[in-house]
Amino acid sequence: MVRGGDRQELTCGGAPLATKRREYDEDDVRVRPGKSSRPRTRTRPRHENAVDGFVIAVDRGRYTCVLAGADAPTVTAMRARELGRKSVVVGDRVALVGDTSGAAGALARIVRIAERRSVLRRTADDDETTAEGRLERVVVANADQLVIVSALADPPPRTGFVDRCLVAAYDAGIEPLLCLTKADLAGPEAVLDYYTELELPYVLIRPDSDLDALRALLAGRISVLVGHSGVGKSTLVNRLVPDAERAVGTVSAIGRGRHTSTSAVALRLPPAPGADADPGWIVDTPGVRSFGLAHVSADSLLHGFPDLVEGTVDCPANCPHTAEEPDCGLDAWVAAGKADPRRLASYRRLLASRSGDTDPREPERNPGDPLAGS
Repeated sequence: MVRGGDRQELTCGGAPLATKRREYDEDDVRVRPGKSSRPRTRTRPRHENAVDGFVIAVDRGRYTCVLAGADAPTVTAMRARELGRKSVVVGDRVALVGDTSGAAGALARIVRIAERRSVLRRTADDDETTAEGRLERVVVANADQLVIVSALADPPPRTGFVDRCLVAAYDAGIEPLLCLTKADLAGPEAVLDYYTELELPYVLIRPDSDLDALRALLAGRISVLVGHSGVGKSTLVNRLVPDAERAVGTVSAIGRGRHTSTSAVALRLPPAPGADADPGWIVDTPGVRSFGLAHVSADSLLHGFPDLVEGTVDCPANCPHTAEEPDCGLDAWVAAGKADPRRLASYRRLLASRSGDTDPREPERNPGDPLAGS
């Protein structure tokens, strides 16, 4: 028998009789070793020695964090790859590893993000079917209080914008606080009358007034400040935190402010003289001209108008609460004097905006009505 290649030739006395295909067995198998014999694993490091931090600023993939403790350093960090696509925003509580000394050039890594107690969001549009409506922005995480800063004059107050902020606050589970600036130029009566049914807490701010009442409401909390450009928000921040040095702008001739704050930043409030209590944090945000609510469901939208909720009890099932719905109970509720008709008009305007039935651009303000517009 002669072997050749993968065939066998059967012979007898030197004469070929037949050939058949060779059969292989396990002894013929040769396994080439891989480049690495270490098995893959999904187990991630525990980072048991990670230290806790609080994100106070975000800038192009770098995160400024403060560590726990009175004299703890400020650390610059980057996001670890193991976090995947999870975003890190101002207000997040994170776990840090690496160089947490805070020295110049030191860089730590964020390896964990603690569960958020609250998330304040906004969109660029109200209609979720548009690209702007689907673009959701997280303003800040873990805030306890939303301070809605509105000027009483120059520029005039816009309760439509305040209503939007209230909806976002209630949806996020954050307590609202109305901060009325430039109280030396106009009285607050018209604005307060509009919100009289809500019992909304408020403070009045004048250039020469002390800020003790506001500081008391901010103490021990993380408060995020939002407002139109030009309402005096940056001026207020500089008064609360003298070392902040936030840029201050002016109001244009058409009554619109100019954007001065360019990014959100958390600032620790200075402690009161002789007080040991936590003075709290404020988060200053860039001035905005709109506060989109595409992320808020139609049902949750009504929760921003608690003075109207009881009026929906007599509504038919699945009532859209629009002006075109003849059986909506809100019209009778307002006609009976149980709610301000302007509040119902504001609510229905938001409903229409969600469905794309209104111009997304800022509407003109009606002459003689300082509370018109949003």
